[in-house]
Amino acid sequence: MKKVTLTVTGRVQGVGFRYMTKMVADQIGVFGLVRNEMDGSVYIEANGEPQKIDAFIEEIRKSPTPSGNVEHLEITEDSSLPVKDKFSVSN
Repeated sequence: MKKVTLTVTGRVQGVGFRYMTKMVADQIGVFGLVRNEMDGSVYIEANGEPQKIDAFIEEIRKSPTPSGNVEHLEITEDSSLPVKDKFSVSN
């Protein structure tokens, strides 16, 4: 089990980024959450099999929505994250 947090900056709010992130997570089979932050970034927690997490990260890096643009992606492995059994969108 691999657990990561992602902080995504760029054109990532107001372009359907969170909902497309959920769609990608559901397709790949990773679990966690995605939410907008007040500073204009998007925060993601994800857990799953290492190869699925890696595939998910690559999709986020490319921007899951065509109208979005990822300028920077900060990835942190965090074994203390709670294990989720679904992927949810908040705020």
